[in-house]
Amino acid sequence: MRVHTVVDSPVGELTLVAADGVLAGLYMQRQRYRPPQETFGERDPRPFGEAGRQLAEYFAGQRTEFDLPLALSGTPFQRTVWSALREIPCGETATYGELAERIGRPTAARAVGLANGKNPIGVIVPCHRLLGSSGELTGYGGGIERKRYLLELERRVSRPR
Repeated sequence: MRVHTVVDSPVGELTLVAADGVLAGLYMQRQRYRPPQETFGERDPRPFGEAGRQLAEYFAGQRTEFDLPLALSGTPFQRTVWSALREIPCGETATYGELAERIGRPTAARAVGLANGKNPIGVIVPCHRLLGSSGELTGYGGGIERKRYLLELERRVSRPR
């Protein structure tokens, strides 16, 4: 059974979706590839307490990694890309080509970009940490301004003091 809730954040409202009590989606307003609202199920905040707490800590600069069970549904290739995204440390970035190399598919930079764009759990699965080949901010489903905000937040938080 799917349920959802909406939480506020510095990048706007985030819709959290759970499938059988496990986080299966995190979508921004006006996000590209956002599923239709009717697929999110009834509104019920109960399964999202820990996810909400960890997101609040992240946006407050007190958390650099998420420790939540996730229900990522996609193709095997997409799940490989999403898993590799979670290995990019907070405050660091990679290019689509570098990630393709890391997963053993050096000619698949475009496919990595497509899989990245279909990431169903934004922020927590950090698709914002991927950049274009020359390091430019490109193609973020939540919008370039949100991507810039998330990267700047992570750079501030991860800088040695």
